[in-house]
Amino acid sequence: MTEFEGTPTRPAWSRYVAIGDSFTEGLGDPDPTAPGGHRGWADRVAEVLATRTDDFAYANLAIRGRLLQGIVDEQVEPALALGPDLITVSAGGNDIIRPGSDPDELASRFDRAVADLTRDGATVVVFTGPDVGMTPVLGLVRGKAAIYNEHVHAIALKHGALVADMWALRVLRDPRMWAPDRLHHSPTGHATIAAAVLDTLGVPHELEAFTPEPLVARPWREARAEDLGWAREYLVPWVVRRIRHTSSGDGITPKRPELGPVSGSENA
Repeated sequence: MTEFEGTPTRPAWSRYVAIGDSFTEGLGDPDPTAPGGHRGWADRVAEVLATRTDDFAYANLAIRGRLLQGIVDEQVEPALALGPDLITVSAGGNDIIRPGSDPDELASRFDRAVADLTRDGATVVVFTGPDVGMTPVLGLVRGKAAIYNEHVHAIALKHGALVADMWALRVLRDPRMWAPDRLHHSPTGHATIAAAVLDTLGVPHELEAFTPEPLVARPWREARAEDLGWAREYLVPWVVRRIRHTSSGDGITPKRPELGPVSGSENA
């Protein structure tokens, strides 16, 4: 169990709304029993929070592939209309990995979004992006991601939001934290992130921390063959969507568009 000794008792939030892209939707963590077919860290957080109050409700408006402006235009006001007392928002990651994106300009738009989300007094949690320097493709945008992360910290301070610092969560550099597509987190990764979010909120929980065992070194040829297979299966389709100006989220609707009860337990 994670506890913060000496930390004042946190509120028992009862209306939680999550907004964002595939990270918040839960891709990489398939679960046929979950709405939308994916569980994810936000569902896990909601399951824990539901144990703290008898009248808890949760909505998840996140849609895979959404850029920052899409999240602002499609999710911010609908989220506020639900009257939440807790909001999590992760936005900008899909923009950062696109060539030519400007982290300073993105941060300016994110600043305005966070200002809106905090206007009614809800607790707001924002996210920095994880350190992707260890990956061969995403590592190319590591500098832009770091700049955007610094903006996120400043925006949170300005508006009184909390920061779930994924960059500081060094265990996310472990390949077991990632799904086969190397873009989304694995079930273990989502559980690790859920624990980090609950820690940020100061909520005691029993989600088990990931204790990685040393990875076995693989032959160079095997690793390169895996890289080529990944490129064919995941990278090429992503590039094709960019060329065609389509999105993996086209035709997708939120998995939890309205506040409702959650079921489940504190499972890793």
